[in-house]
Amino acid sequence: MTRVDGKKIWWFLAAVLLTAMPLVLAPEAAAAAASLPAGGETSWWIWVLLLFIFSFFLGIVSVLAGVGGGVLFVPIVSSFFPFHLDFVRGAGLLVALSGALSAGPSLLRKGLADLKLSLPLSLIGSISSVAGAIVGLRMSADSVQLLLGIAIIAIAVIMMKAGKSGYPEVGESDVIARALGISGSYYEPTIDKTINWKVHRTPLGLVLFFFIGFIGGMFGMGAGWANVPVLNLLMGAPLKIAVATSGLVLSMNGAAAAWIYIYKGAVLPLIAVPAVGGVMLGSKIGARILSKVNTGSVRIIVIIMMVIAGLRSITKGLGL
Repeated sequence: MTRVDGKKIWWFLAAVLLTAMPLVLAPEAAAAAASLPAGGETSWWIWVLLLFIFSFFLGIVSVLAGVGGGVLFVPIVSSFFPFHLDFVRGAGLLVALSGALSAGPSLLRKGLADLKLSLPLSLIGSISSVAGAIVGLRMSADSVQLLLGIAIIAIAVIMMKAGKSGYPEVGESDVIARALGISGSYYEPTIDKTINWKVHRTPLGLVLFFFIGFIGGMFGMGAGWANVPVLNLLMGAPLKIAVATSGLVLSMNGAAAAWIYIYKGAVLPLIAVPAVGGVMLGSKIGARILSKVNTGSVRIIVIIMMVIAGLRSITKGLGL
C-alpha cells in the first residue's frame, strides 16, 4: 500500500483553507459586522486578520504551556475583540475540538489515549456539555461574561496549584472500572519499561466530568485544565495516559456542544475559520519548538494572561 506523506496532506489542507477562506468569509461579513461597535472606523477584515494572527500565536503558546487553545481563546478574544460573546464561544469550541482531533489518531496508535477510559467519561460529559450550551445561550451576554471572568481566574488558580504524578499508585480498581475493563499498558521509552495501569474512584470521576462538561459547553472552552488533574490525581491514570485521553474526551464533549451553537446560529465562519486555521498552524510550530523552550516560564506567562483576561471579562460583565 502506498503511504501518503503527512507533510503533503498538511500543506494541501492549508492551501484549501486559504483558498476557500475568501469565499466563506464574504457572505458572513455583514452578519458579523452587526456584532462590531457602532460607529467604529476599523474595517471588519482587519479584525479577521488580527484574529488569525492572534490565533496563530495562541496555537504556539498553548502547546508550549500544555493547555488547550479554547481555555485561552474565549476569555481573551471576548475581552479584547469586538465580536459578540456567542460567536466567540462557538468558535472557541471549534478551536478546542480541532486541536484535540488533530492529535487523537497519533495518540491512539501509540497506546496513550484509551477508549475504554474515555468513553464513559465522554458520555457523561457530552450530555452535560449540551445542557451547558443551552443554558449559556439563554443567558444574557453580560451575565455570561461575568461568570466567564470568575471561571477563568479560578482556572488560573487551579493551574498554579495543581500537582502532577507521572505514575500514581492505584491499590485496587473500583467496581465500575473492573466491569468496564478500564486498564491497559504502554511502553515508556524514557525508562525503557512497559507501564501497566488501572484506575479507581471512577464514580467520583464521572460526577466531576459532568460538571466539567457543563462548564465547557456553557463557556465554549476546552477542559484540558480540569480533565488531566481528575484523570491523573483523582482516578490514578499515568500522566501521559491522562493527557492523551483528555484530548479524546474533549473532542467528544466539544462536538456535542458545538451542534447546539451551530443550530442557534452562533458559529460564524468569519470568526471560526481564521481562528481554527491560525491555531492549527501555530500548534504545528509549537510542537516543533517544544523541546527547545522552557515550558515552565511559558506556563507562568499563560496564567498571567488568563488572570488579566479574567479581570477584563468581569469588568465588561459589570458594565465598567
